[in-house]
Amino acid sequence: MDHITFLVAAVILTALVFDFTNGFHDTANAMATSVATGALRPRYAVLVSGVLNLAGAFLSTEVARTISNGIVSDNLVTPAMVFAGLIGAVLWNLTTWLLGLPSSSSHALFGGLIGAVWVGAGRAGVHFDQVIDKIILPAIASPLVAGLAALLSTTLAYRLTARGRGSSVDRGFRLGQIASASLVSLAHGTNDAQKTMGVITLTLISVGALAPGSGPPLWVIVSAGLTIALGTCLGGWRIIRTMGRGLTDIRAPQGFTAESSSATVILTSAHLGFALSTTQVCSGAILGAGLGRKLAEVRWGVAARIAIAWCVTLPAAAAVGALAAVMVVHGGTIGTVLVALVASSVAAFIVVVSRRHPVTSRNVNDAHTVTLSSDTARAKV
Repeated sequence: MDHITFLVAAVILTALVFDFTNGFHDTANAMATSVATGALRPRYAVLVSGVLNLAGAFLSTEVARTISNGIVSDNLVTPAMVFAGLIGAVLWNLTTWLLGLPSSSSHALFGGLIGAVWVGAGRAGVHFDQVIDKIILPAIASPLVAGLAALLSTTLAYRLTARGRGSSVDRGFRLGQIASASLVSLAHGTNDAQKTMGVITLTLISVGALAPGSGPPLWVIVSAGLTIALGTCLGGWRIIRTMGRGLTDIRAPQGFTAESSSATVILTSAHLGFALSTTQVCSGAILGAGLGRKLAEVRWGVAARIAIAWCVTLPAAAAVGALAAVMVVHGGTIGTVLVALVASSVAAFIVVVSRRHPVTSRNVNDAHTVTLSSDTARAKV
């Protein structure tokens, strides 16, 4: 019983660490275009996003239920497997944040869990039909839908305002962006905070603290909402720069249409229980908005790097989760502590490297490319 108590506590703590990284990793989803167009000041943008992420966490629990009793078998999952899966998700989030790549925190979590459960419980522990229906298909469809909606609405917006004075049009759309960016933040909290709720709920079910099929208790909802809000307030400036300046030259009308399209897709999916990637939705919408304005520069090289990150995220996190599961499942408390120490060391190294060339609210709009120098191990953004 002592071992189970220790492991459950480790899982809950690690789940909240993931939730925190999810917050600052995905701040760009809601605020990148508003920061890029000047609709919101950077610091104010992340503060508003954090508050609305917290509010969104209380709107629905359908996505949490999908995770806690959808993609893996809750009767075969153990806290050790969940812990290992979370390690894979956290390390991938930090790696892609360092590189300034808007990869999917959701797919990092799903990949980590799938890899860890597959190692710990075998193929029967993963519901691959649900993985395809609830994860893979939405991952393909959602950015396309959001991108098409943003493309059409951007084209329409420019046609409707073609005779308007440019400065007045931009000012009006910037005001609109305050509402649309806020709606994306609310939608992000509704979708992404629930993923941590689902992981903690899955752990509690696995040790008999909750009945199978249960939804997240109130304390889980509150803690997940607060943690993702705190992470959001920190500001994921590296990824905000890539999404706001990297994919295309965003102007206020495009920012408004991209945010509105993203919020619609995310809120609809959350209502239906689809645990999609808000990052993919928002990136697709920004790309669509770029294509919707004549003569807008779309940086296909950056888009290709992001697409590669999307494809690699789930298997990469699964590989790390599986490796951690081997240590945790078979190594007991010693294995758990060893994995935690290694993961903490890797995370600390990533943070130290990021400090060499920091991206902050002051320089977030300066450039758009991110590279790592192999000889100096420094991040340039």
